[in-house]
Amino acid sequence: MVLLGSTGSIGVNTLEVAKKFNISVEVLVAGKNINLLNEQIKSHMPKVVVISDEKDIPKVNHTNVYAGQENILRVIEDSSSELVVNALVGFLGLRPTLTSLACGKKVALANKESLVACGNFIDTSKIQPIDSEHFGLWYLMQDRPVTKMIITASGGAFRDWDIDKLKNATLADTQKHPNWSMGQKITIDSATMVNKMFELLEARWLFGEGEYDAIIETKSLIHALIDFKDGSTTAHFAHANMQLPIAYAVNKKMSENILGHVDLLEVANLEFRKIEKNRYPIWEIKEDLLKNPNRGVVVNAANEVAIEKFINKEIGFMDISKTIIQAYEKYSHMPKSVEDVFDIDAEVRRSL
Repeated sequence: MVLLGSTGSIGVNTLEVAKKFNISVEVLVAGKNINLLNEQIKSHMPKVVVISDEKDIPKVNHTNVYAGQENILRVIEDSSSELVVNALVGFLGLRPTLTSLACGKKVALANKESLVACGNFIDTSKIQPIDSEHFGLWYLMQDRPVTKMIITASGGAFRDWDIDKLKNATLADTQKHPNWSMGQKITIDSATMVNKMFELLEARWLFGEGEYDAIIETKSLIHALIDFKDGSTTAHFAHANMQLPIAYAVNKKMSENILGHVDLLEVANLEFRKIEKNRYPIWEIKEDLLKNPNRGVVVNAANEVAIEKFINKEIGFMDISKTIIQAYEKYSHMPKSVEDVFDIDAEVRRSL
């Protein structure tokens, strides 16, 4: 396989799966965590390594190291691997997804922004989602009429905060996720609920037109539910461990044990909550965005800019959603091609 984003949580779990099933890792692509990358190189012996910063090349314990996005695209094109696991964060991950598909490779996709920004121009038949929510929906799918597909959210770092205090939330506050540890951006996206908005858009592109929604399930043991037309509802229970969807991306006929089962007697109870607009203002545009999914490129660009401003203390936490909504109302552009996606992304970023 080719692994993009090897030192993040999904990358680390992917390498565990690769070890379990004796899958050779041809290419490792990482950012700035060179110490962990060197450990991964020692364990998996890739043929090629690509990192983000050219200055770090001498620190990498490998004889075949490159840097920058152009080299990521080149090594994908040159690789013999049939599977690319894309766990890159942000819009940066879109070109590698497009390049992988153009090369006829299967893509195990954790890079949300690829589908959020460019879903209309991506052949999803070649995509295997490795977000637990989309995996859960895929797992539950049957040849029966569906009324609604539902994914769950943890609620993020501020699900129990006094709403009046949110405007003073700091970057450190956003990182205190109640259920697990993830990267900085996705943890902020979890706190604003932008992450779940993105996952609803992804679901729309992956599974087609229909009704989609999200609810909060505080223990993160249910990842997806499907309401069938006959009145029944099924739910996908599993411990929150990315190795399960990754294993199925490697082999859809998975028959090995990957996780321990959820013991409902031990769990004892579950709590569900509605996603409220006063706590998560981004939910104001949810319905309109799902009706106009091509506008995801605007939401993604505005979110990435707003997060950078928040990290730099130029805006407050609640201003992230406000910035996104303002951009969404200003730009009603519908991209008609992949080139349009990149043009609109650049235009939105310039305006903010």
